[in-house]
Amino acid sequence: MWEEKNNTLYKKFTFHNFSEAFGFMTRVAIEAEKMNHHPLWTNVYNQVEIWLSTHDAGNVVTEKDHKLSAKIDQLLQYP
Repeated sequence: MWEEKNNTLYKKFTFHNFSEAFGFMTRVAIEAEKMNHHPLWTNVYNQVEIWLSTHDAGNVVTEKDHKLSAKIDQLLQYP
């Protein structure tokens, strides 16, 4: 579940290994680029953390963030 805090939508994802985490990030990057809406994220081994906010709206959560978060969740269901 995405958590709204500090003017961002946040979620932490854990995978079996680095390859799975990196593959997930690649799929997210493709969707983010299509939307021209890019996340702040980190990756350490099998964990990916994502923070979403809309920079051109003053770094607050907007509908763009909710749409991207829904797409990201779909990527987990259909790798």
